[in-house]
This record gives sequence, C-alpha cells and structure tokens, in this order.
Amino acid sequence: MLYIDIDKENALVTISPRSALERGDFVNLVEEVDPLIEEKGALSGLIINAEHFPGWHDFGSLLAHLKFVEDHHRKIKKVAIVSDSAVLGILPKITDHFVAADVRHFDQDQLDAAKAWCLED
Repeated sequence: MLYIDIDKENALVTISPRSALERGDFVNLVEEVDPLIEEKGALSGLIINAEHFPGWHDFGSLLAHLKFVEDHHRKIKKVAIVSDSAVLGILPKITDHFVAADVRHFDQDQLDAAKAWCLED
C-alpha cells in the first residue's frame, strides 16, 4: 500500500510506502497527481518518505513503477528521498543519469527540511 498526501496549494506530493508496492499503487498515484500537474503545470516536489524500501509485489508492479517514472519525471521539479535506508540513499546518484528532476536524499528525521527544499525556487 502506498499512502499519498497532496498539498495542492504548493503542488507538493508526499508518498509513503507501507508494504510491497503494487501495480494499483501507481494507478492510484497517477489518478491523484495528474489533475494537479494539469492544474499547476508541474509538481514542485515529490517526497518519498520511506523508513526502508519495501520492494515490489511482483514484476508487473516494477513495470508500473518504471512507467510512472518515465511518464512523470519531466513534470516533477524535485524529488526528495527521506529515508535512513542505504538502498534509498544511493538513488540520487543513480537517477541523475536518467531523471530530469533534481533528486536529493534526506535522513529520516529531516522531513521538514525535505519539504522546504522542494519549495525553494
């Protein structure tokens, strides 16, 4: 399950995975964020708030995740990864090569700093 919190005023979306990611999580995410992107032109930020990376339920879930990234990375200005997970901590270095958004890692106790960074011009 993927918990989605949307700050419409600031075009800021926070997602928090609660268990292995499923294809339906990304269907729901698209349904939630696409109208906001349509209204605002882009998201100022996407915050991934995850104590650890729960993985994917199955291969179809991984493909849905990759499709979401492919379809949305140019419509999101910043991605903040808030986690103490070593796996998630290295994502900014990996994604730098194929994601248009500026991606930065924050420790789990820095959620407020991540939000502030996403809202900076």
